[in-house]
Order: sequence, then structure tokens, then C-alpha cells
Amino acid sequence: IALVIGYFVIYGLAAVSKSSKGPLGGFLESMSNMVQNIERDAILEKREKNREKKLAWFKDQRKNKHALLKTKYILFGASDDSKGVSYENIINLEDSLALTFPIIHIYKAWGENQEYEFPRNEVDAIVRIGSIPMITWEPWLGKFSQENFPNIKPLEVRDNHGLSSVAAGDYDSYIKEWATEAKKVGYPIYLRVGHEMNDPYRYPWGPQNNEPSEYVAAIRHVKDVFDAVGATNIIWVWSPHLTYGKFKEYYPGTDYVDVVATGALNYGTSTSWSDWWSFEQIFGNYYKQLAEFYKPIMLAEFGSLKPGGNRADWFGEAFKDFPKKYPLVNNIVFFHYSSDGSTTYKNVSWYIVNDQEVTTEIKNQLKNWGPEGKQPDMR
Repeated sequence: IALVIGYFVIYGLAAVSKSSKGPLGGFLESMSNMVQNIERDAILEKREKNREKKLAWFKDQRKNKHALLKTKYILFGASDDSKGVSYENIINLEDSLALTFPIIHIYKAWGENQEYEFPRNEVDAIVRIGSIPMITWEPWLGKFSQENFPNIKPLEVRDNHGLSSVAAGDYDSYIKEWATEAKKVGYPIYLRVGHEMNDPYRYPWGPQNNEPSEYVAAIRHVKDVFDAVGATNIIWVWSPHLTYGKFKEYYPGTDYVDVVATGALNYGTSTSWSDWWSFEQIFGNYYKQLAEFYKPIMLAEFGSLKPGGNRADWFGEAFKDFPKKYPLVNNIVFFHYSSDGSTTYKNVSWYIVNDQEVTTEIKNQLKNWGPEGKQPDMR
């Protein structure tokens, strides 16, 4: 009550003094902002606690790597561009879909500076609110110095067969630091290393610079380093690009892969190289090839842009009878970035949280699912 009264008193005084701010006006405005921030944090904290209650069914499962791999549910998740300050945007998406996400996905690049260290604060925050972390770990090699990593190549040629350098152990001190920190988490972590390795246009670890055998050797070496320090809580996610094939050439082997993943993103007509493709065209046509590895399958980046078609229909067709069509898929992770410029000439928005037509269609399709694949918190 005191907080509410104080808020309105300060807000009113700040509003009155806005036209002639001065020192008092500035002070009152800052106090008003502080009260609003306290109020916002208190509301967010309450929502996080309620979220934990909704995920009570997941509490035991999230501690057990093997239980996650054999889950009878489709575990939903999301990534967004909130930078780990809070996961309020993801909680908003959950509310709009009447879902609670067991998985929260973040992206981290390789490098030797502080910003490239294991994201302990973000991971702890994910665990605190009842989910488990998924990390896409991108082996950009340009952020290392030869002073601290003496065996690496000069910067101008570093990407040329760069993965063979990873396999040779030239980055082991960095990899060991990550492995040691990951082990301390005490919960399983989905780790997606060097995704879309078969795409020759996107990333420097692709086939324009590396042979498939070099990729395989690098991934095996990274896992071996993690195993050597006892980081056995890692769920190893292998994630090729569907369009470019050669899956078997890039497959590290059954002992080095726990989950087969891929992206399923519809760019519509937002770029010169894309068109309005259905979920069946993007993913369904390749499902049997992925199923040949006899591993759980994950949609690691799932979403659609607006230009070129009806986005609600796209999601509706994707989710219609999903568990029956794709029984090996047990993870669906929404790609929910509000400003994504990674593959387009301008920033695009994958946000659906405020698109009521889309969220309603998704909820309706999920209600129609039978018991197979359905999370206990779907309502």
C-alpha cells in the first residue's frame, strides 16, 4: 500500500514539475522512475515464481539428461534478443501461447575476452526460473590472440581450415574453461556447436573453408575435452542446414550426438533469395533423412516472417497433427527475435507475441493434439 501511495504521490509531483523541471523536478522524476522499476521487478519476480509452479511437472526431468532425451512430451522453448537482462519477453510469449517453456535458448560466440566466457549469469537465471539452458556456441576464431594462443594461424588466414586447428587442440585452454564452468551448473545443458556447418554462405566454419572430415574431427575433439573434465551433463546437439544436404558426411557419429537439430524458418518474400515456403517444404520433406540417425529431433529455430503469405495459416499447418507426423521430434524452440539482421539486408521481426491471429491459431492446434507429445501444462 505504501509503495502504491508513494508511487502516485511522486508521479503526480513529477508530472506537475515537468514543465519547469529544475533540480526538484529532475529528482522527483528519477524517484518516479525508480518506483516504477521496483514495481516492475516485483511483478516480474512474482511471474517467475508462478512460472516455476507451472513447471512443477518438469522439476525432476530437468535434472536428468537421459530423461530429457527420452521424454514423452514435446518440450517447447524460445530464444529472443533480450540479452539475458531478464527473460520477461519470453515469459510474455509463454503467456500469449498458454505454454511454459522448459527450454530457453541463448547464443554465444567463441573468443578470449570476458564477453565470450561461459555465460554463467544467464544460465543461472534460466535454471532459477525452472527451465534448462540451450546454448548455440559459434566457433568464430577471429577473437583470439596469438599471444595467448600461440599455435593458431595469423588472423588473415585463420578461417582457412580453421576447424583442423580446433581438432589439433590449439584452442583447448578456452574449451576447457567452458567445460569446467558448464560442469558446475549441475543441470543438463543443450550445447549446439558449429551449427549449419554444411552451409557454404553463412559461417566461416562452413565448407568454403573446411572439409567435412575437419568439422567431424573438431566436434569430436570438443566433446572429448568436455568429457575429460567431467562435464557429462552436456546434451550434444548436431544441427545441419537442411537445404545443403551431405548429412552423413558431416555426422560426428552416434557417440558424439545426442540430438539431431535443424532450423525451420520461413523468410517469406522478405529477401531476394527466399519465397513463401510451407513448413512441409522447409522441414517435412527432410524429416525421413533426419530420422535415419535414430536420435531425438529438435527444431532449434522455428518461426515465420509476415511478408508473402498468411502467417497464422503457416503456423496452423505446421502444428496440425504434428506429433503423429513427426514422432521423433521432442523439442520445438521458437526463434523470437524482434530485430534480426543476420541474413537479410534489413532487420526483420520474428515476433508473434502481439499477433493475436497467430497465437490463437497455435493454441487451437495444440488443443487438438492427442495425449502424445502434449506437455502437462498445456491448457
